[in-house]
Amino acid sequence: MYCDIMARKPTEIIAIRAAETLGRRVRRLRKECRLTQADVARAAGINQGFLSEIERDRRNPSANTLGALGLALGLPEAVLLGAGQDHDAPQPFEARELPLLGSIPAGPPSECQEQLELFPVLRHLWAPDRYCLRLSFDSMEPTLKPDDIVLVQYRPDVEPEHVQGRICACLVDNNPTLKRVSVEYHTDHRVVILRGDNPRIPPSIIDETARFSVQGVVLCLVSRML
Repeated sequence: MYCDIMARKPTEIIAIRAAETLGRRVRRLRKECRLTQADVARAAGINQGFLSEIERDRRNPSANTLGALGLALGLPEAVLLGAGQDHDAPQPFEARELPLLGSIPAGPPSECQEQLELFPVLRHLWAPDRYCLRLSFDSMEPTLKPDDIVLVQYRPDVEPEHVQGRICACLVDNNPTLKRVSVEYHTDHRVVILRGDNPRIPPSIIDETARFSVQGVVLCLVSRML
């Protein structure tokens, strides 16, 4: 199909692309970048099967996933959406800077004692209660990898029930950890379970005797070394 399109007149190509669905556009752009689904899924931090569903128009990506796909392909979101007169001409990203930390802060990122570094994120991802976190460990493999940079929303002391299944930046007895949070109720008490996506890392059981708090919720991957 791609070769067939290239054999057509420019006006016909414009008409075909205007009628493209989002999934077909993502697929075309990926192929034009000479990337496999595995390449793009890995760079975007999503499951390859999910990307396949997007390309077949069986699933609609969220705004965060769309941004991650844009980063993976090196293209602005407008190109993926097919919006605007210049949607097929890559445009520079509009970015704003957020604090980049190497450890989970035990308070507002702006008050962190760590020497603050700044990291640019797409403008629509920026918010004053967000920061970027560089990962150091492999407990969230294969979803997140060491040296990945993720976007975190600062949500101190949010109830674990309200972030069930989400990857969160937590403090356990003042020790930082990044894990998926889940809650179970056993008879008359609550148990918080912290799980990594790495099957080699056993879950941590947090009972009511531990000092536990959720400091932030991971929103999306914003950078990965390829």
